[in-house]
Amino acid sequence: MQVKAVLLAGGLGTRLHPLTEHLPKPMVPVLGRPWLERLLEDLAKQRVTEAVCALRHEPEAIMDRIGDGESLGLPVRYRIEPAPLGTGGAIRYAAQGIGETFLVFNADVAHQFDLKKLVDFHRERRALVTIGLVALEDVSGYGVVERDDAGRVLRFVEKPEPGEVRSPFVNAGVYVFEPAALEYIPEGREVSVERETFPALLAAGEPVYATVLDGYWSDLGTRERYLRVHRDILAGRWPLPEVGLQPARDRVWQDPSARVHPEAELVPPVWLGPRSVVESGAVVGPWVVLGPGSRIGAGARVQDAVLWEGARVGPGAQLESSVLGRGASVPGGVRCWECLVAPSPATAGR
Repeated sequence: MQVKAVLLAGGLGTRLHPLTEHLPKPMVPVLGRPWLERLLEDLAKQRVTEAVCALRHEPEAIMDRIGDGESLGLPVRYRIEPAPLGTGGAIRYAAQGIGETFLVFNADVAHQFDLKKLVDFHRERRALVTIGLVALEDVSGYGVVERDDAGRVLRFVEKPEPGEVRSPFVNAGVYVFEPAALEYIPEGREVSVERETFPALLAAGEPVYATVLDGYWSDLGTRERYLRVHRDILAGRWPLPEVGLQPARDRVWQDPSARVHPEAELVPPVWLGPRSVVESGAVVGPWVVLGPGSRIGAGARVQDAVLWEGARVGPGAQLESSVLGRGASVPGGVRCWECLVAPSPATAGR
């Protein structure tokens, strides 16, 4: 395949505030590691030759962690937007100098697809742009794409009202572009590729195609969706390498350095990251991910929750349907339900 990729990684992630106040949304951890790291590793395995990250919000958090990409298996370059450019403007800005077919990803969406199949579809149809699609039961919050039997796009409907469209297929935020498509993106201002560029291509009669992607896909943009991604991982619907290994007990993945008190109870499925600690009398699970160095205090109760690195749940506290940021803590005896708890100031952008 051997193509380059543009990653749109400059979004604010406002729906995950305060977790993303000082952290770009693509850097939120998925099973203890930043999602962007996982995405870049997957691109390297699928023979993407270079990644260009379009940055805006807290760019140093990405650049300091990812660096030149050598440790992840592919070269990484960065383009920092001088002003908010929108999805379309960011693509044009980051793709400068790419003179061949290239991939585009919304870097804050968790996914795993066969990219060669997508690029082959694009080239076989001589498309100017190809849009990856996924099928959803509820399409109301997404951009719906309607197409003919050959896959050529007929129209776009952004966030339709119930009953407005019949198509279950939505824009997955994964595209294949030809450089000539960039001519339809005005320079120097904020441009939405979904609401401006794609409709302009259709109006001009350009060959815009769409195809359904086989694989895993989920938005990371809200507390509910972020937790669902981790439930999907623990349920085997998204087989990441860490959960592909034989668990120590049925659906309990415990790092060798994690410590669980003999009088604590683990309710599967549970993932215990490196150096995590579960103290006496605590009940952890189901659907819990403990990040590296996190700790559950004595007698605490935790279910349907993700703890980032170094997070703490105090003795006797209750945590449910919640996410604790890096170094965040819930005091002893407190009940926390459907919470997003901010990282500590000292660790927020690390």
